[in-house]
Parts: sequence; structure tokens; C-alpha cells
Amino acid sequence: MANTPSAKKAVRKIERRTEVNRSRRSRVRTYLRKLEDALTAGDATAATAAFQAAEPEIMRAVTKGVLHKNTASRKVSRLAARVKKLSAA
Repeated sequence: MANTPSAKKAVRKIERRTEVNRSRRSRVRTYLRKLEDALTAGDATAATAAFQAAEPEIMRAVTKGVLHKNTASRKVSRLAARVKKLSAA
């Protein structure tokens, strides 16, 4: 347990940041789930629209420190390839 006032404040700050980050991570997952649903359904137009909505959300998570830049780029790249493959078919 935190003893000093600064340690107690740090605990309070961490709790607040954790809540914010949890919300942001959940938001990204929601967008990814919508995209995944469109891809599995085989709907190219819905998948493209979902990708265009998800990509900025993923990159926003990077700027907020929720995801690492390389992780986000890898996700976006793989999703873009899947959307492109679906659109071409």
C-alpha cells in the first residue's frame, strides 16, 4: 500500500489513466469487430466502409499511447490486405 502522499496521488492517477485507456482499447476493439464481421460476411462495400472507420481509430490509439506504432501499422496493413482481397474477388 502507498504510504507517502506522492505515492497515494500516483495510485489515484494510475486508476484514472487505466479507466481512460480501457475505454479507448474497447473502442478500438469495437471498430475491429465491426470490420471482422463485414469481412466474414463477405460484404466488400461494408468491409471497405468499416476499414475506413477503423483505421483512424487504430492510429488514434497510437497517439494516445494505447497501442504501439508498429503493432497498429501491422494490424492496419493486414486488414487492408484482407479488404483488398475481398474487393478483388
